[in-house]
Amino acid sequence: MIDFTDKIILAPMAGICDLPFRLLCKEQGCDIVYTEMISAKGMYYNNKNTEPLLMTDDKEKPVGVQIFGSEPRLMAEQAKRIEDRGFAFIDVNMGCPVPKIVNNGEGSALMKNPKLIGDIVNELVNLCSLPITIKIRAGFNEENINAVEVAQIAQKAGVSAIAVHGRTREQYYHGKADWDIIKAVKKSVKVPVIGNGDVTSAEDVIRIKKETGCDSVMIGRAAKGNPWLFADIKEFLKSGNHIVRPDINEICEMMLRHARLMIEYKGEFTGIHEMRKHVAWYTQGMKDSAKLRARINTVETYEELEKLISRLKG
Repeated sequence: MIDFTDKIILAPMAGICDLPFRLLCKEQGCDIVYTEMISAKGMYYNNKNTEPLLMTDDKEKPVGVQIFGSEPRLMAEQAKRIEDRGFAFIDVNMGCPVPKIVNNGEGSALMKNPKLIGDIVNELVNLCSLPITIKIRAGFNEENINAVEVAQIAQKAGVSAIAVHGRTREQYYHGKADWDIIKAVKKSVKVPVIGNGDVTSAEDVIRIKKETGCDSVMIGRAAKGNPWLFADIKEFLKSGNHIVRPDINEICEMMLRHARLMIEYKGEFTGIHEMRKHVAWYTQGMKDSAKLRARINTVETYEELEKLISRLKG
């Protein structure tokens, strides 16, 4: 059984939390990582895009696999198929706000149907040997804040942990995350609760735990282009001091290492193309970063990327 207490966790983010990025965050001290969300229907139909998302490495363990869908039996059967592939737990996405997911009755659309959430968790728990967790939002919209109800239903169905993003689906990632919702969920259930939303620093980690009582903390967008955030949090929690911020040379080396991992796992064409957005995140706020971001979109090979990045070094 995986321990979800006092952990710093990388949030599952589509298009970001692939294997290379997870490895880098793990090296920096992240305790638990998740795959990008994977369609249960895609697994059922053996979609060619699904298999790469299921890739893991022993160095990133423990890793959870996040699936999404709306059909309890199908989801459970597909989760059963992959439970022997080295995952520590199976997580169900109940928070994705993207229209094409929501319009299909999946992701955060599930927040509108607590009974269905209970059915999904129940089927997964009964069929799978791995722990089942869920990631939810405060509710679908301001008129339907029902995270507490959903959490209680999921607990009754046998869920092992609940991650709560303190925003509604309607908010997407805008506005302020409501940590009071996380606090309310924590008070209402006995299973571990993972707090998520507006955690961007070590100080935020301490504050969200104090204000909500959550067992662990999940970090999402703040980690983009900044895997060092996990090392900083760990050091601050241990000693009260921040790590020395990486200088330009360290950032450049990390970008190149990231690119090499992308190529290793995805090939040069896909790896370099997907690396472009990461370079934009790594270099945000740097001098002439706007010009760099314009040029990065023309890079096609590792050699071109290396040449471009070398211009940044001090």
